[in-house]
Amino acid sequence: MAKSASLPNINELKAELTRERGKSRYRRTFRNTVFVLIVVAALAILVATLWLPVLRIYGTSMTPTLYEDDIVASLKETDLRTGDIIAFYYENKLLVKRCIAGPGEWVDIDEDGNVYVNGQLIDEPYIEDKAYGDTNIELPYQVPEARYFVMGDHRSTSADSRNSVIGCISEEQIVGKIVFRVWPLKEFGKVQ
Repeated sequence: MAKSASLPNINELKAELTRERGKSRYRRTFRNTVFVLIVVAALAILVATLWLPVLRIYGTSMTPTLYEDDIVASLKETDLRTGDIIAFYYENKLLVKRCIAGPGEWVDIDEDGNVYVNGQLIDEPYIEDKAYGDTNIELPYQVPEARYFVMGDHRSTSADSRNSVIGCISEEQIVGKIVFRVWPLKEFGKVQ
């Protein structure tokens, strides 16, 4: 004889309904969590590329202010002043230097490495050793329109606007102004 199937009682039906609702809630929560994570990642990428690029420092031309392997954040900004640290593209490389002079300003450097903008000695507390460096431009030098004169903080080794190979940089080359250091954590904070 065949055994007859028994019908579930009300408590078993309630338990099964609760289990199915739990599965449905789990799927919905999982789907919503994945959606939120995708949106947050997309926004983070958008902010990082359009407004606040994060960059890694290569080389030593900005020591003692920035060291190799430091990670910094830059702010997309075109209102640059003397002393601002900026990142810019040069021959498919990303370079970081300090803005010394803007469009139309006159730059002069004496044999001791003192820098003058429009005849005024600029205050450079971030420089440890002043140097004339690799300079092949005729000084005093007037910065062309829509261009910026940049120099590294490690003046004796930095390749920058003092040499005609790099020259002054255009506004289109600028990635942004370096605003703070992210890494290493012990140095976290605003970059001066």
